[in-house]
Amino acid sequence: MPENPLALTPEEMRALGYRAVDMLVDHYTRLPDLPVFSKATLPELQEPLPEQPAPDPLLRLTEVVKHAMLTNHPGFLAFIPSPSNFVSVIGDLLTSGYNLFAGTWLEASGAAQIELVTIDWLRQLCGLPDGTRGLFVSGGSVANLTALAVARERRLDGAPHPAARIYTSDQTHSSILRAVKLLGFQEHQLVKLPSDDSYRLNVHQLSKRIHQDRVQGLKPFAVVANAGTVNTGAVDPLLQLSALCRRDHLWLHVDGAYGAGGAISRKVRSQLAGLELADSLTLDGHKWLFQPYELGCVLVREGEALRQTFAVQAEYLTDLDPGPGEVNFCDLGIQLTRSFRALKLWLSLQTFGREAFEQAVDQGVAMCEWAQSHLQETGWEIVTPAQLAILTFAPREGEVKARPDLGVTTTMLRGRRVYRLCTIHPGSTREDVARRLKSLKFQPHPSE
Repeated sequence: MPENPLALTPEEMRALGYRAVDMLVDHYTRLPDLPVFSKATLPELQEPLPEQPAPDPLLRLTEVVKHAMLTNHPGFLAFIPSPSNFVSVIGDLLTSGYNLFAGTWLEASGAAQIELVTIDWLRQLCGLPDGTRGLFVSGGSVANLTALAVARERRLDGAPHPAARIYTSDQTHSSILRAVKLLGFQEHQLVKLPSDDSYRLNVHQLSKRIHQDRVQGLKPFAVVANAGTVNTGAVDPLLQLSALCRRDHLWLHVDGAYGAGGAISRKVRSQLAGLELADSLTLDGHKWLFQPYELGCVLVREGEALRQTFAVQAEYLTDLDPGPGEVNFCDLGIQLTRSFRALKLWLSLQTFGREAFEQAVDQGVAMCEWAQSHLQETGWEIVTPAQLAILTFAPREGEVKARPDLGVTTTMLRGRRVYRLCTIHPGSTREDVARRLKSLKFQPHPSE
């Protein structure tokens, strides 16, 4: 028998594993003292494929990690942070180590059951009814794509009709346009309506536009609402939108990639009224559920519609047909080969419990409210108030300039550039926030 050329001895595996865990623990321990942002060109990485073992690649990795935007840093207040937690990191390690094929019940029935349970926890948190089904995907982009594919199946018989129209606001995430194009629609078939003074989808204008389009012979079939926009944390009027969609037989998809995970907090859930009325809903666990990247989720009210949209038959997969009560997740989405993504969220919820997650969410909300008060006291203009832990502001005089090295970025609102904070990291302190705000105001821009 030939020896496996890619095998390590038990002693070598333990040594490598212990060293890797030590590196991660050291990184987590030192994280608050590390710079939020660093980038560099590393010419030493431009090398030929090694024919023989390279010396100490783990040591070289430490140099690679230094040059990144650390989105799990407590001082990272830009974009949407990914705070993560160490238990879920171990979950990802175990997922890779066990290397389970989570596409079918036959090949990983235990993993499938954990995914079913965890998906159902999220369903309950968001208030969706029994019969809702869903699955974990890479992120919000694929979740939105999955949901709109189901909408196309249910409202347009699976075909990208040239007269079809999808409606959303000008605050909607760019992944919606990408999904629309991938599903065979033209860019103009996504109708972006001006948001109202609170950056929400205007229901009256939406209703008027739908009526006008129908008069012209077009086929309105879906509305995409937001539960926490990236720009301002705005939540569209979901109750009114649901009533409109029911009346006009339109599919209501809610992009909650940012905000819907906050439903684990009762305080935040009260700001998401109508979430439970969505025909489909997306959320990202790697945002407000404190998971490592690659944990998007899609939930569909008519659960069987997922299978009707994505299931295909192949002669080499007939042995995998599920029995009663069994689920093949490959029949519910795009991927046949898929990882055991559910483990990290399931493991961290089991370890900490829901109340700890609620506390972490509430701390982020409170931090944003404190930041707003601090900015007002120090003379800044609040452009949009704290909402779902997102706040935008600007100097009363002078120019807004991007400072990504400080963990604070800018965005455009009505043609105006403003600073923006997102304070969802449960480890962020008032000192972290105040230090970065002070630097924005008093430290000159590097280009000056």
